[in-house]
Amino acid sequence: MSGRRGIIVGISGASGAAIGVRIVELLADNPHYAVHLVVSPAAERTLSEEVGRDALARLRALAFRDHSCQDIGAAIASGSFPVAGMIVAPCSIRTLSAIAWGQLDNLLTRAADVQLKERRRLVLLVRESPLHLGHLRSMVQATEIGAIIAPPMPAFYLRPQSLDEVIDQIAARAINLLDLPELRASAGIWSGPGAKEA
Repeated sequence: MSGRRGIIVGISGASGAAIGVRIVELLADNPHYAVHLVVSPAAERTLSEEVGRDALARLRALAFRDHSCQDIGAAIASGSFPVAGMIVAPCSIRTLSAIAWGQLDNLLTRAADVQLKERRRLVLLVRESPLHLGHLRSMVQATEIGAIIAPPMPAFYLRPQSLDEVIDQIAARAINLLDLPELRASAGIWSGPGAKEA
């Protein structure tokens, strides 16, 4: 990896694929980290419908390495492979539940489980509403085993002027949750009433 630490970005089939795209774009610009991309089959369809038919190709070009979701033997499936953490954005309820309860039948869920067992940061941008009790229990279970649940909530107090600004803020906040040196994305900071105008 030419001295760069790996960061895994998983994209699952929930709505909100543009957030995952933006995370990859922001990470790809950082010279200290290398993006390992895993896109589920359902996410391939969501990317095409929500972002554009060329979205997956653009993502693959940005990533240091693109891993097939079916390649359960990929390097990132092993705890011995050094990565700094993982973000799943968006994270579907199916993927959340699989991670929470150890149903590790593809590379995305297996790589997430590896982060947990190695005590690395795993950030899950769970995208669903409303939530029933089963969803909430899966969130509790994932949290108890070490994941960070970070639903992609807009920061309305920053008064975003466009959908792109909302996406940028959510993507940057997810990256910052990895809490890594040399990796701080501008997510907007609340400094009190009137701060934006100052």
